[in-house]
Amino acid sequence: MDDQELGFKAGDVIEVMDATNREWWWGRVADGEGWFPASFVRLRVNQDEPSNKEAGDGGAEDGGAEAQSSRDQMRTNVINEILSTERDYIKHLRDVCEGYIRQCHKRADMFSEEQLRTIFGNIQDIYRCQKAFVTALERKFNRERPHLSELGACFLEHQANFQIYSEYCNNYPNACVELSRLSKLSKYLYFFEACRLLQKMIDISLDGFLLTPVQKICKYPLQLAELLKYTHPQHRDFKDVEAALHAMKNVARLINERKRRLENIDKIAQWQSSIEDWEGEDLLVRSSELIYSGELTRVTQPQAKSQQRMFFLFDHQLIYCKKDLLRRDVLYYKGRVDMDGLEVLDLEDRKHRDLPVSIRNAFLLQCGTTGESHLLCARKPEQKQRWLKAFAREKEQVRLDQETGFFITELQRKQAMLNASRRQAAWKPKAFGRPYYLTRQKHPGLPASLPQQQVLVLAEPKRTPSAFWHSISRLAPFRK
Repeated sequence: MDDQELGFKAGDVIEVMDATNREWWWGRVADGEGWFPASFVRLRVNQDEPSNKEAGDGGAEDGGAEAQSSRDQMRTNVINEILSTERDYIKHLRDVCEGYIRQCHKRADMFSEEQLRTIFGNIQDIYRCQKAFVTALERKFNRERPHLSELGACFLEHQANFQIYSEYCNNYPNACVELSRLSKLSKYLYFFEACRLLQKMIDISLDGFLLTPVQKICKYPLQLAELLKYTHPQHRDFKDVEAALHAMKNVARLINERKRRLENIDKIAQWQSSIEDWEGEDLLVRSSELIYSGELTRVTQPQAKSQQRMFFLFDHQLIYCKKDLLRRDVLYYKGRVDMDGLEVLDLEDRKHRDLPVSIRNAFLLQCGTTGESHLLCARKPEQKQRWLKAFAREKEQVRLDQETGFFITELQRKQAMLNASRRQAAWKPKAFGRPYYLTRQKHPGLPASLPQQQVLVLAEPKRTPSAFWHSISRLAPFRK
């Protein structure tokens, strides 16, 4: 937040002190005063619930007509609010595009194209889409009888376009970092202030203006919920508004999920950099989510040779590693399995036809086109079931990513790998005289301040201490 912005939460009542600007009002809540976006509040006088008055001499029919009239008025108020905030939002986007971006392009000596992409993201694409959306809303607006306006269809027609907000929301933290860096130089401070004054925008910093699209996409479900509340089930717009509310909630959910996934790629790159003897392409070329991990026994065919390995299931691929005998927290890369096109077969506990041994808690990863297969065994039946459910989640995750068009850009991947390599270099020990196995890198430590659910499942499962040879015999997944 900017120093002059007013913080408030849902349900607060704000006393408006200055409403001369249509986009930002000056108000007071509790002991604080400051600017706040007008589109994020509603006037109580317009949105109060209609009072339940007793029917007079006119009887129940007059009372019903009065209630319907009140409902129509409430729906009119909500529709007017939606249209008003959209018009204000379009002006806001135009001010940023014309007041800032156009001026920045004139100063190639101050801004590179890459810098402008970092600061403003795809806000120009959002501006173009929002102009088309507002035009559609205006066409559906019934000026003579506003409560009969049918706006739900507009949201349904443009719901795919709203997904471009995902890229913008994910980029916004990078924009803030870049603006913070530039604000330390006086020439950039003067330049941005001159842009604001020339465009006659209120006294809010640029990062505050750039926050508006992030806030706007979250407000649509609230507006549609309010519109549905005052739409009669027999109204022609009822089903479309109901479907639009569900669609916009899904858009907001997908944006949050993409943001979470992109925040996760740094951790994945950091994990890869801790693996010894890594081979092949980077994980982030194809994967962006760790779905499950654990220890399994890999049985090679036809010799029935067993190997204890740590397996990490990502979307599109399964990575397996070997633990260091002396440092169990050090992993060596041993290979990967391409999950695309693979079928997971649940095997019964019995003697396998291609092996001279009996297998327990086993499943087979088999490719129908190449015939490649991988036989894996868990220690316990419940662990096997968890793996089978994880493979099903991987298939579903890949399907959803294809439907929503989620992917990691080349720039995001390179930046994540660069950050990971810098952290890895900073962790290298200075004492080179120690034994070789003591100088190996441990898995990157996560900050203690992170919530437990964010510590991911990259941490390896706890092991109960036991004698080495006893562990080998105890963990054997099959018996001759």
